[in-house]
Amino acid sequence: MPNPWLYRLLPFLNWFPMSARSVRGDLIAGLSVAMVLIPQGMAYAALAGLPVVYGLYASAVPVIVATLWGSSRFLHTGPTAMLSLLSAAAVAPFAVLGTERFIEISVMLALLVGLLRLGLGVFRMNVIMNFVSQPVIVGFTNAAALIIGLSLLNTFLNVPRTSSGSFLVDLWHVVEQIGEAHPLTLLIGLGALAILVVGQKLNKRVPWVLVVVVLGTLLSAAIGFERKAETRLDAIDAPEAVQVLQAWDQGNRRLNEISAQITEVYAELDALRQRGDFDAQLEARLLELQHTQKMLRKEVNDLRVESYAIRLTPMPATGSGESTRWRLAQEGESFYRPDAIRQGQLFLSGGGKVVGEVPRGLPNFSVPHFDLELMLALLPAALVMALIGFMEATSISRALAAQTREKIDGNQELIGQGLANIAGSFFQSYTVSGSFSRSAVAFRSGAQTGLYAIVSALTAMLAMLFLTPYLYHLPQAVLAAIVMSAVFGLLDFRSLFQAWRVNRADAVAGVLTFAVTLYAAPDLAGGVIVGVLAATFLFLVGTVKPRSEIQGLRQDGVLAGAITHDLAPSPTGSWCCASMPRWCS
Repeated sequence: MPNPWLYRLLPFLNWFPMSARSVRGDLIAGLSVAMVLIPQGMAYAALAGLPVVYGLYASAVPVIVATLWGSSRFLHTGPTAMLSLLSAAAVAPFAVLGTERFIEISVMLALLVGLLRLGLGVFRMNVIMNFVSQPVIVGFTNAAALIIGLSLLNTFLNVPRTSSGSFLVDLWHVVEQIGEAHPLTLLIGLGALAILVVGQKLNKRVPWVLVVVVLGTLLSAAIGFERKAETRLDAIDAPEAVQVLQAWDQGNRRLNEISAQITEVYAELDALRQRGDFDAQLEARLLELQHTQKMLRKEVNDLRVESYAIRLTPMPATGSGESTRWRLAQEGESFYRPDAIRQGQLFLSGGGKVVGEVPRGLPNFSVPHFDLELMLALLPAALVMALIGFMEATSISRALAAQTREKIDGNQELIGQGLANIAGSFFQSYTVSGSFSRSAVAFRSGAQTGLYAIVSALTAMLAMLFLTPYLYHLPQAVLAAIVMSAVFGLLDFRSLFQAWRVNRADAVAGVLTFAVTLYAAPDLAGGVIVGVLAATFLFLVGTVKPRSEIQGLRQDGVLAGAITHDLAPSPTGSWCCASMPRWCS
C-alpha cells in the first residue's frame, strides 16, 4: 500500500505509472508550450524591466520545480504579465531600471515571494483567499491588464517613456509624443497584434506567438529595421541641440553618482546593524540622497524626451579620413534621433528598436543577494505578489480541473509555487507564477502529466544554448504585441455589472479596487489592500445592521415580512431578520 506521506512529500509520484500514450502526449504538449513559453518569457522580462534573457532563465528551473511539487497536472508555471508588472513596480523605488542593482533586487524579490508562498502552503493558509471577494479580484485584474497593456504604448510608438512615479501622468506624456512616433515600428506592432488576435480566433492550435516572432525577426533583418550610428557631441553643428544633449549627459552622470552613493550608504548601514549600532545622521543622509535621486530622475527623463525630439542628419564628408559631422535635419530628409548618451558619446537611432544581443548559455548557480532591511521594505509588495500569484494559479488549476475532475490541493500548489520561486532565485530567475495561456495550450495539446512542463523547460534551455544569436533582430514592438494580446484578454467588466445586480456592496468594493489601482499605479499593492478593506467593511456593516421587519402570518401559517408580503402584523409582534431566513420568508 503506497505511503500517503511519501506521496505528499513527492507529489510527482502520482504521475506513475506512465504509458507510452501519455508520454507521447506530454512530449507533444511540451513542445507546443515551449513555442509560446520562449517568446512570452522574453516579452514578460522586458515588462519586468529586465534584459530579455532573464525571461528565459525564469522559463527553466522554476518550471521544473513547480510541476514536480505542485498539485495540478496542467498548470504551467513561469513568467507572467501580472507578476512581471508587479515586480517592476516593487523594485523601481530602490534601483534604476535595467541596472545590475535592479536585476539583483528583482531576483531577491523572487526569493522573498517564494518564502511567503511556501510558508502559506506549509501552514495551510489556502483559506486566506476566502477573505478576498471575487469582485475585488476582478477589479484589480481589469486595472492591472489596462496598466500592463497601455504601459507598452511607448514601445509601439518607439518614443521614450518618462518615470514620474504616476502611471497616468507617464501615459499622458507618451500620448503627447504621438507626433514623434516611428511609422514602421507602429506598423510592425499593429501587424503582430492583428495576427495574434485574428489567428487565435481562426485556429487555437497554431502557435501564433511563435509565428509573429519568426516573421518579425525575418522582416526586421531583411529591411534593416535597426539603423544605428555614433558620434561625439563636438561633431554636431547645432549649438542649441548640443546644449540639451550636454545637460542630458551631465544629468545621467550625476544620477549614476547619486546611485553609487546610495549603495555605499546602504552598505555602511548594513555594517552598523550587524554590530547593533545606529547612526541617525547616516539615516538622514540616505533619505536626502533618495530625495535627490527622485528629483534628478524626473529631470533626466524630461531631458531625454526633449533630446528625442532632435532630428540629426549626417553631412557629406569634405575630405578623406575626416569624421562625419551632423546637422539638424530639414523637412523630408532622412534623420536619426538621440537614443542614449554616455560620457559625451552620443548613440543615434534611425530605425526601430530590436532585442539586440541575447547572452548564450544556461543560468549560473548563484546565491541571491540578501538585504534584511530591503526585504522588509519589499515585504508588503511581496505579500500582494504572493497572493495575486496564488490567485492566478488556483483559478487556472480549478478551471482546468473542472473539465477533467482532477482533485486540486490549494496548499500543495502554494508549496510548489513557493519552491519554484526559491529555487529559481538561485538560478537568476525573477518572480514566476501560473500562466493561463500556456496551461490552456498544454490542455488542448493533450498533456497527461506534469512531464510536459519539464519538456517545455528543457526546450527553453536548448534555445538558450543554440538559438539566442538568431533573436538579435526581433523587434521590441513584436514583444509588446505578445504581452498586449495576452493581457487584454483578461479584461472582464461584465462580471462587475453582474456583481452589482447580485450584491452591490461587493460591486462597490470591486469598482473602488479598479479605480484605486489605476490611480496609484505603478504601486499596485494599494489597490488590493483598499479593495479587501472596503469589502470587509461593507460586509461587517451589513452584518451588524441586518435588515429587519415586523412579521405577519401567511395563510399557510408561515411567518413572513408584513410590509414585504402585505400582511397584517402578527399578534406576537415578533421581528423578522434578513439574516435568519430559517424563521421567516
